[in-house]
Amino acid sequence: MTTRVTSDFDFDSTALEVVAGLDLSGRRALVTGAASGIGIETARALAAAGAQVTLAARDTAAAERTAADIRATTGNSDVPIAQLDLMDRGSVDRLVADFSGPLHILVNNAGVMAVPELRFSPEGHEMQFATNHLGHFRLAVGLLPALRAAQGARVVSVSSRAHLNSPVVFDDIDFAERAYDPALAYAQSKTANVLFAVEATRRWAEDGIFTNALHPGAIADSNLARHYPPGLLDELRASGRYTFKTLQQGAATSAFVATSDLLDGIGGRYFENCQQAVVEDPKAAGTDAAGVAAFALDPSAAERLWDVSEEMNR
Repeated sequence: MTTRVTSDFDFDSTALEVVAGLDLSGRRALVTGAASGIGIETARALAAAGAQVTLAARDTAAAERTAADIRATTGNSDVPIAQLDLMDRGSVDRLVADFSGPLHILVNNAGVMAVPELRFSPEGHEMQFATNHLGHFRLAVGLLPALRAAQGARVVSVSSRAHLNSPVVFDDIDFAERAYDPALAYAQSKTANVLFAVEATRRWAEDGIFTNALHPGAIADSNLARHYPPGLLDELRASGRYTFKTLQQGAATSAFVATSDLLDGIGGRYFENCQQAVVEDPKAAGTDAAGVAAFALDPSAAERLWDVSEEMNR
């Protein structure tokens, strides 16, 4: 029986509050999707604690503006940028080739959500699965030597409570046989993020690398919602069906999973509001659902996903 990890932080905590008093001097971090949304605030918190933080983003101009802001607000000048398009294998491979030395913290934060029409990666895989899971899988595996060199590294896999809506449908990941549903495509990609944490920890724990997944919270001001129909966010705000977080609050659990001493030697788990989530029945999931689905923690599904991901990334 494993002990559930809990903390004094909660829904309202911010990323900067989570890292207050921590000294990450000498540690190196890389955050994907670091030029927008909670990626910015995750990177800001790690930099504020003294880490070197590489901002990986598709738009290098936006990344440089973000880096300048983080340098100014934290006093940490060691905030380099790197170009990264998770849909472009060449971009992922170039970042891996250019990265040298140890990597103590990898935050797989970038993502896409609610793509309205079925779109594919250049290799023919559904866009949300290809971006949210396959791109990050390729990046993490490519950076494995750097993670090993850290002699104690953490990988943070940003998932979502939306995972409760679908397991990975192994027989039809790319929607070749079933009707495309943007929400279900997003959900299975987020389940994949949790399963990755389970299997990566099984494979890499002996190297001192531990991976955990998390739900950051519902965040209205994130660029992640850019594919929503016009007016939907305003409707959701007015409905009261969701309790939204600020960007600073949304980055808190990422910062917690990346830095807390409570997670030393712990991996393969799923967190929300800076607490380890309990297993819940997805059928009971409502608009403010919490918890993690058992299918997202299933070791056999995690191992199968790893094998499938290797095949898809060939």
